[in-house]
Amino acid sequence: MKPLRIALCYDLKSDYLAAGFAPEDVMDFDEEETIAALEGALCQLGHHPERVGRGVELARRLAAGERWDLVFNFAEGVRGRSREAQVPAVCEMFDQPYTFSDPLTCAVTLDKSLAKRVVRDHGLPTAPFALVDRPEEAAAVDLPPPLFVKPVAEGSSKGVTRRSQVEAREDLEAACAELIGTFRQPVLVESFLPGREMTVGIVGNGPDARVLGVMEVAFREGAEPAYTALNKKEYATWIDYALLDGEPLAQKARKLALAAYEALGCRDLARVDIRCDAAGEPQFLEINPLPGLHPTYSDLPILADRAGIPYADLLGQVVEASARRWGLWS
Repeated sequence: MKPLRIALCYDLKSDYLAAGFAPEDVMDFDEEETIAALEGALCQLGHHPERVGRGVELARRLAAGERWDLVFNFAEGVRGRSREAQVPAVCEMFDQPYTFSDPLTCAVTLDKSLAKRVVRDHGLPTAPFALVDRPEEAAAVDLPPPLFVKPVAEGSSKGVTRRSQVEAREDLEAACAELIGTFRQPVLVESFLPGREMTVGIVGNGPDARVLGVMEVAFREGAEPAYTALNKKEYATWIDYALLDGEPLAQKARKLALAAYEALGCRDLARVDIRCDAAGEPQFLEINPLPGLHPTYSDLPILADRAGIPYADLLGQVVEASARRWGLWS
């Protein structure tokens, strides 16, 4: 398998902070540590990575005639509910091979309500939900409490806090108003799922797609009672992770995750988040086709490490899946 010239396309958090963005606006973006780890791992695999940076820089260089064997895309985009689709769309416009899902999948999966509709229409289990565009619409939500609220099109647990769990109907409008005011987008309101929480890593395409592992996310005493950004960042203090292997719940989670991956048209790699209802049955929460790849505290590398897959090997599986899909390798 020949080494590839690989362009790294990303949004560097420090660049946007220096440009005046607020810290909460750039929570999705990557740190220098992540980019350096990716670059180093790809070099270790024998490839030739080149830092390109944000999507507008990629577009500029493609328009100038530059090409690579593969664009490794982990750019989140800055604005709009289709922001994660911007780099894939640019790559397709210039006939440039790239990793991960296409523009349609990236746009649909960022909007959690649309993703849940697709999953539900495929007959897969997901918690009942409603979408609230304006605070006054909360009164029409026909779901019994407890409920869980979050911005409809954000990642990295933005907007998920202790206040996300709403115990009384009379508190729902205020919770929605706070999120709408902060994030300037609709709010997803779901029936609260009280059971165990898991995340599932999947790599590959079509019939070759396979589960890397099913990892349970358990909150320690004193932790915020949801998978908040703080819990993720300080996981060593607040979270216990454990691979589930062989028990019936793990088998159900694997089946649900693979079915959701296929239904939503994901490619190369994704992470599927699942939580159980009161009866212990797994329910689809959301899917991330551009999962975090920080080598230390992102869920997927943590899962891979616990499954005995080194960080470089994880990236190697992604590159191989993408290269074969594009016909770069036979």
